[in-house]
Amino acid sequence: MERSQRQLRVAEQLRHVMTETMRRGSFGDEILFHYAPKISISEVRVSPDLKNATAFVSLLGDGDLDEVLPALNDEHQEFQKDIGQKLRLKFTPRVRFKYDESIERVSRLDAILSNLPKSKDD
Repeated sequence: MERSQRQLRVAEQLRHVMTETMRRGSFGDEILFHYAPKISISEVRVSPDLKNATAFVSLLGDGDLDEVLPALNDEHQEFQKDIGQKLRLKFTPRVRFKYDESIERVSRLDAILSNLPKSKDD
């Protein structure tokens, strides 16, 4: 199902607010305090009713995303609070975080393409 212009616009606004929250780094969790500068939010998808949002994240550099994701999901109230203060929405979306697999998929595709036999014309 294709997303509406409103969903796309709200998703981009949410991504900016969450990135700003991440940059500020005022978390109670020590893991997030340490990893926040390395976390990248690549995309946010919003439900049609704008009540739920999924943020796709990855880590820049080394680190264990398996320990960062639960910490992010535990701190979702901090993100919701900032969203509620900075965006004018009827409902503040409930945010959850998921691992962004697109970087891995691109790497695998690149490896497959680089291993293809070269043609005689090249």
